[in-house]
Amino acid sequence: MLSKPPAWFDVTATDAAKSREFYGELFGWEVKVDESMNYGLTVTSEGVAGGIGQATEDSPHPVGLVMYFPVADLEAALERAKQLGGSCAVPPWEIPGLGKMAVFHDPDGNRVGLWQR
Repeated sequence: MLSKPPAWFDVTATDAAKSREFYGELFGWEVKVDESMNYGLTVTSEGVAGGIGQATEDSPHPVGLVMYFPVADLEAALERAKQLGGSCAVPPWEIPGLGKMAVFHDPDGNRVGLWQR
């Protein structure tokens, strides 16, 4: 059993509306879209919650999937990832009322998220 299973997933898509429809149909998810951010929050009956957003030229989030893992200390976890051969992809940012997130590249270049609540 995983000691720290993923806490959130994020899909960044070239066509967010099409991706929301695809995943909604595939998994039976309801997706509630916040039009101001063009970001859809998934409503699932079980499993990990997440969202599907639109890729933009000025966003630090390229097209792809990122799984976010919970950590007690975001900065310490990001520093540990660097010590182990990773690198920072997106520096920590605050999500009001929900905590802080960051994304790093592992030694193979995979994007992995951290979430401190």
